[in-house]
Amino acid sequence: MLVQRLLRRGAPRLLRRATRRSMQTMTRTMARTTSNNASKLAFAAAAAVAASGGVTLWAMMADAAEAKESKKKSKSKKSKKKSQVVPGAYVQGLPEYTYEEVAKHKGGREGVWVTFGDGVYDVTKFIEAHPGGPKILMAAGGALEPYWRLYASHKTDEVFAILEGLRVGNVSPQAKKEREREQQQRGDSDDPYANEPERHPALSVGTKTPFNAETPVEILADHFLTPNELWYVRNHLPVPQIKPEEYVLEVVVNNEQGQVQQTRRFTLRELKEKFEHHTVMSTIQCAGNRRREMADARPGIRGLKWQHGAISNAEWTGVRLGDVLRSMGVDEQTAASGVHSHIHFEGADVDPTRAAYGSSIPIEKALDQDVLLAFTMNGEELPPDHGFPVRAVVPGVVGARNVKWLTKVVAARDESESFWQRRDYKIFAPYTEKVDAAGWDSLPSLQDLPVISAITQPQRDAQVSCDDTITVKGYAYSGGGRGINRVDVSADGGKTFQAATFTHRPNQKRGRIYAWSLWEADVDVSDLGVTPGDKIELVVRAVDDQQNTQPHDFKTIWNIRGLCSNAWHRVPVNVTD
Repeated sequence: MLVQRLLRRGAPRLLRRATRRSMQTMTRTMARTTSNNASKLAFAAAAAVAASGGVTLWAMMADAAEAKESKKKSKSKKSKKKSQVVPGAYVQGLPEYTYEEVAKHKGGREGVWVTFGDGVYDVTKFIEAHPGGPKILMAAGGALEPYWRLYASHKTDEVFAILEGLRVGNVSPQAKKEREREQQQRGDSDDPYANEPERHPALSVGTKTPFNAETPVEILADHFLTPNELWYVRNHLPVPQIKPEEYVLEVVVNNEQGQVQQTRRFTLRELKEKFEHHTVMSTIQCAGNRRREMADARPGIRGLKWQHGAISNAEWTGVRLGDVLRSMGVDEQTAASGVHSHIHFEGADVDPTRAAYGSSIPIEKALDQDVLLAFTMNGEELPPDHGFPVRAVVPGVVGARNVKWLTKVVAARDESESFWQRRDYKIFAPYTEKVDAAGWDSLPSLQDLPVISAITQPQRDAQVSCDDTITVKGYAYSGGGRGINRVDVSADGGKTFQAATFTHRPNQKRGRIYAWSLWEADVDVSDLGVTPGDKIELVVRAVDDQQNTQPHDFKTIWNIRGLCSNAWHRVPVNVTD
């Protein structure tokens, strides 16, 4: 049986979490949606696995296909050849739909449609019987291709055959031509945002110009290293177009009077060839991550209302900023003398006045061995949204200092005069609601981030059975090189807690722990004494290796910019029968 085979092959941990009742219910439901015994058994097994919350539409299809494999082996080569499917090909005689018509089918009464190639597919019934529905819905009303790039192992004839069974029509050839023409014309506009890069449709978009988007929280904790195309995006200005063969990094060293003492320009090739390469794993988080919760707790906050997906993790490779600075005489001695106290960064992204995005960090941090001028991200060249061809990576420090599209580095006595250094990314007291120039100048610029955690699964207002077991998942992170010692999870609003289990932790030395930790915890709903119609408030808090922990609520940390929003994270879920 497929269930037994799954138990032998590594799914037992997931299957054990599914309660007997949940498995029986899903087995009956899924069996009704299929037309043969082999498929019924496959879908029932997949449903049991999916009860733990981690299965995608395409993985589920692959499991169903596996159940059919033994049956297919008995067929002749001739019959196999006849059963092959051309996925996404235009099929004569079916209705045609525009992309706009497909986009209307994102759920509810309209159902859920997706496209693949020239095909249009109705996956509504499939989703209704699939507990992993929230992940599937990320593709609702749009194309499957961006998601299958992430799940390439499931692009098989068997999976394609199942998909074709859900076919309802074709993409209109005229609509396809118009979309291709629109994409070609993007570069012909005077709009500064006309040449923005293509983005993954799963990103949760906050603003389009400039583009700002979160990693979808449903899958945030599925990857220790966040896939590049799913990394959160924080842009302040249009993405610059830079040809690598024309790239130049200007490094300027000022003297004690603030005058230019020396300047050196490095091509991309010179940077890569003159200095030793190093790799650092580092999480980067926007200072406004979880700002929406702080704004909900008390109005008056300015800034993008980020949820909890403005954080991602990657391995970065490049050259040490300290090596470049030391090659020009900037070192611990000049830092100690006070000649150089700050290192400025400028990007190629500019506003209409040609003022570049800028920031700075203390020289002590700049000379640290882990601060990089990076040119690869998770083993690939930097994507356009993430600083191609070179960006600063300053581990443990707020994302605003990790300047992208880096074109200039300055060693100076004072910090950067950039707006984003002097008039943003500073934390005011909860009682401060209006700020003048003197107020901005009175506060230090934000650098290291505080400890934070968040629940990524289940989602807010998810439904759970009163005799079910909830698998709660999420991340925890602390800035300044501090690691995570403990994560506590509560299912009663924070009255009692249980320890979470780490699923991924960075293998980094104390004081240089720059990557997040991923965790999970099983909560038995039947132990909570709840009944259908009740609500459960899931809560998470983390403690870092210097015993810093998160505040209970936002009262003491509220600030008009909504920065460092790190109170306990709370997720309400609904109890059903």
